[in-house]
Amino acid sequence: MSFSFAMAAAMVALQAAPQQSGAADALPDVVVQGRSLDEATRDFVGQVAAPPRGRGLALWRGRVCVGAVGFQRDAGQYLVDRVSTVAEDLGVEIGDPGCTPNVVIAGAEDGQAMAQELVSRERRAFDTNISGANRSDGALQDFIGSARPIRWWHVSLPVDSETGAAAVRIPGQCTGSCSSVYDFAPSINVNAASRLNSQIRDDLQKVIIVVDVDALGDASFTQIADYVSMIALAQVDPEADTRGFNTILNLFQADVATDEYLTDWDLAYLRGVYSADQTENNARRNARAVADSMADARLETPDTEPPL
Repeated sequence: MSFSFAMAAAMVALQAAPQQSGAADALPDVVVQGRSLDEATRDFVGQVAAPPRGRGLALWRGRVCVGAVGFQRDAGQYLVDRVSTVAEDLGVEIGDPGCTPNVVIAGAEDGQAMAQELVSRERRAFDTNISGANRSDGALQDFIGSARPIRWWHVSLPVDSETGAAAVRIPGQCTGSCSSVYDFAPSINVNAASRLNSQIRDDLQKVIIVVDVDALGDASFTQIADYVSMIALAQVDPEADTRGFNTILNLFQADVATDEYLTDWDLAYLRGVYSADQTENNARRNARAVADSMADARLETPDTEPPL
């Protein structure tokens, strides 16, 4: 797939949000009272995970190249470095300097207007017409029309885990002479497949994040960078209700204090996504595998007590 977000840079002529001093009051590591760690992680995954319908959670398996436009140089570099550092901690390979960004963080004075312009100019970068590659038209309209200070859009691709080739038809792409309908169909090695397990995995391909710099409120730039890191590396539902969890995703939730950094809970979720064995044909079981891996990662942190 070929996407171009270079036009975002030409669209933006604005200042970065200034760094703000003072961290928000930190919360204790709490979720929903009376629930075990296993139940809490399943609830969190159920709230937060937002893959395309019928697909598993995608993750970065190739190189990640982070780019930022519309920010002052130091602020943009801070965002790039923070996302890259968190990605490296998850075992993701980072692209060399000068690489073509597949994570684009765009600053805007009017996030809604920028989102509308981006989709209008390059709709196929968002609505790819590839099965299992992106969320629904309704989700895309929410990306455009919401008033959220930060909005994001993920593009993933179902691929053959044996070969790394696309496991779905990509419009306009063919093999061979392109004279037969079979030349346009994906070629999948079925030797490893079974009725219960699938060799099809989901790989992240592109993420675009729009930061409305005039709507960030009292959030510090450190918090913004960690919030952006979370959504750049995992398919997070923008409508998730995370108020019962100690997570950076509560940054813009009214009346909920938020830690200055990615919390142990956030890091456990990311590690769960990147370590889970999502090989079953059943999407719910794959989500359960992520929750189980998250619980395992959470138990590896210094505080081993389950959230209350």
